[in-house]
Amino acid sequence: MKTSYPFLFFLIFLSTSVWACPVCEKQQPKITQGLTHGAGPASNWDWLIISIITCITLLTLFYSIKYLVRPGEKEENHIKNSILGN
Repeated sequence: MKTSYPFLFFLIFLSTSVWACPVCEKQQPKITQGLTHGAGPASNWDWLIISIITCITLLTLFYSIKYLVRPGEKEENHIKNSILGN
């Protein structure tokens, strides 16, 4: 039960500090209103960069989950077997 109190405090603090303030919210475009602080993307190049970074992040998440669930090393002489076998 003691470990849940710091976690609960962290969640309460996180929920209040994550969302954008009303001033920043007015500066944002419709799609990102309320999500980030500061001015929004200024040009189409900014949107291109954001979309590329989003794709890279989603691919990284997909492959990290995929290789965590099914690593795929089945060879007897794989290095993980020499470490885990002892």
